[in-house]
Amino acid sequence: MSRIIAIANQKGGVGKTTSAVNLAAGLADKGKRVLLVDLDPQASLTLSMGYREPDKLEHSVTEVISAIVNDEELSENFGIIHVKDNLDLLPSNINLSAAEVSLVNAMSRELILRTYMDQIRTRYEYILIDCMPSLGILTVNALACADSVLIPVQAAYLPVKGLQQLIKTIYTVKRRLNSNLQIEGILFTMVDRRTIYAREIVDEVNEVYGKSIPIFQIEIPMSVRASETSQLAKTIYDYDPNGKAADAYSKLTKEVLEHGC
Repeated sequence: MSRIIAIANQKGGVGKTTSAVNLAAGLADKGKRVLLVDLDPQASLTLSMGYREPDKLEHSVTEVISAIVNDEELSENFGIIHVKDNLDLLPSNINLSAAEVSLVNAMSRELILRTYMDQIRTRYEYILIDCMPSLGILTVNALACADSVLIPVQAAYLPVKGLQQLIKTIYTVKRRLNSNLQIEGILFTMVDRRTIYAREIVDEVNEVYGKSIPIFQIEIPMSVRASETSQLAKTIYDYDPNGKAADAYSKLTKEVLEHGC
């Protein structure tokens, strides 16, 4: 049985892409067939997977969305790049910004991505969608087709402040578009447990949301090594396999797998 997990937060720089890459790598290493979907015109995920000139790729998620909007048939594996064993990528580029604008006038615009996912989901055990840092139509499309949402949150005031609006959007999508949508969990990222500030932020979120929303007990620690992986197009397991971040993402992978049992 396949699972679609949207990785979302309207705040940028909270570790969405890093979490998507390393969770996908962890799942693939466990023998699961995984597709990564880059749903951000900035193409951070595509760049992190080693495709340095995403605007020169022949096909991307932009063409997939355009084909669905125009009711055109897509060939099998259209736009999908095989990265390594068990891991594929549907890349993005700046043209996705234009596609986002075109969705405004499309019929059933919130369900365009779901149409595509219904076609391909049986080929994968996990599909991870790296959402753009906004709550616009593309993110709503991701939520409308997902089984669950993983919410990376930096242990800092401003990222936590935006949680309320994101959670409200998730419940609105659940009520109107996708009754099966669940929250996979809030994942704290870039946590520096040496500071009182970070510990207070974590405690506050647990106090406010812990009774109604799952919160991963695993925390992704502050790590220079982890922040360097995107530039080097490597996973944390390849770059710093014995580090604290690799251990944390390994534990996150295990917990996500247990959720799917």
